[in-house]
Amino acid sequence: MSFAQYMDIALYDESVGFYATDGRAGRRGDFLTSPEVGPLFGALIARRLDEEWLALGSPDIMVVAEFGAGPGTLARSIAFAIPECGSALRYLMVERSAEQRALHDEHLEGWVGDLDAAGVETFVRSVGPGPQFASSPFAPYGFTGVVLANELLDNLAFDIVRHDGAGNFERLDVHHVEDGLEFVVAPTEVSASLAPVLSSAAAGEWIPLQEHAVQWIMEAVDRLDRGTVIAIDYGAVTDEIARRPDMGWLRTFVGQEQGGHPLDAPGTCDITADVAIDQLATARVPSLVTTQREFLQRLGIGDLVDEGRRRWTEKASAPDVEALRARSRVGEAEALLESGGLGDFVVLEWTVEMRDEAADRSRNGR
Repeated sequence: MSFAQYMDIALYDESVGFYATDGRAGRRGDFLTSPEVGPLFGALIARRLDEEWLALGSPDIMVVAEFGAGPGTLARSIAFAIPECGSALRYLMVERSAEQRALHDEHLEGWVGDLDAAGVETFVRSVGPGPQFASSPFAPYGFTGVVLANELLDNLAFDIVRHDGAGNFERLDVHHVEDGLEFVVAPTEVSASLAPVLSSAAAGEWIPLQEHAVQWIMEAVDRLDRGTVIAIDYGAVTDEIARRPDMGWLRTFVGQEQGGHPLDAPGTCDITADVAIDQLATARVPSLVTTQREFLQRLGIGDLVDEGRRRWTEKASAPDVEALRARSRVGEAEALLESGGLGDFVVLEWTVEMRDEAADRSRNGR
């Protein structure tokens, strides 16, 4: 099988997949993402949602579809921040893993349930007081709002390919042998849109071919009538990724530590790769490319940290829970803005101004 097929099974198969069994983000999980650093990240994403709501004309319903919601940490932080758009907010946590979705109702006021496809359509179009939160493996089309993905694209299945400098490509397939699994080199073809991007890497260097991530961007943009797709992940352009020695762009994680070879003990570790920004751009050129550091600074992370320091100083002699949360903002901000870490993550946005009739016909005819 291809590595992409292997990876999808190893991560998402309902019986043996890493995310379908014990794998999860969080301090007690296998890796730490920005939402698990603390509530500060969610407070800033709430500000970005408020910006979008106002830019859209403050609609009565604004849908946020968070793909790869995991245990629901980001949704809880956004709810805690009490965004201005809250009265209009329909927040859908889109998650393949039933194991992860079972955690979504914990400490989340306004959670209305784990919905089937019909329930999702009702949820995103029902008028009523918000914020409301729901979970589902299904996502809607034709809504106004935001498609959000934090550290999702690096987990979408990818193949591993190289070229010879003359337009020929090979990939690494996964074969079963007597004592386990091994890589086998096989010839392959690459789409006309992605071949030039992949060819920007030096001949002979193995690189991720992220067709699933490209397809996800196309579908995410197509889901919106108006709004913005926001994706946050670690990434670079294909050529830069290829220059990392010993395929350093391919990583596994388990128990907060970097794991071993991705073919060892399938289903017991996370498998991930740097996101190739230029490959995503073949789906649609992003309207914004920036770092997480610049993104959060623009949203006012410095102001929130200063406010936290003031609250702590006022109550330091007899601190309560609010004061302790305020003090924690300093450490959270340092982690979220760290050079060589989360601060260097890439934030990509795709803006959909207004879907035209041709796009509607295309979507309805799928």
